Amino acid sequence: MDLDPVIHAPARLQIVSLLAAAEEAEFGFVRDTVGVSDSVLSKHGSALESAGYVAVRKGYVGKRPKTWFKLTDKGRAAFAAYVENLQRIVAPSGLSVVPDERV
Repeated sequence: MDLDPVIHAPARLQIVSLLAAAEEAEFGFVRDTVGVSDSVLSKHGSALESAGYVAVRKGYVGKRPKTWFKLTDKGRAAFAAYVENLQRIVAPSGLSVVPDERV
């Protein structure tokens, strides 16, 4: 039961979790939501892209350059496996990483 080291870094886990809930997210939105600097997001984004977990798209809005991140199918599968493994690790405590569905 290993936790994926590519995802396990706290900032990367936040990035992947955010992208799992979206079709695509703009660089500035991800940066501000995760609460990191441009350089930190670039570094972690590159690591996730190198692993094949994130696709990076560059383009323009008007004359301004923009960057968007999208979780790939491989990234979605890796995140799902990460959450499943994390749940197995915490299960003996009686706690859960999965929200209680009894609302």
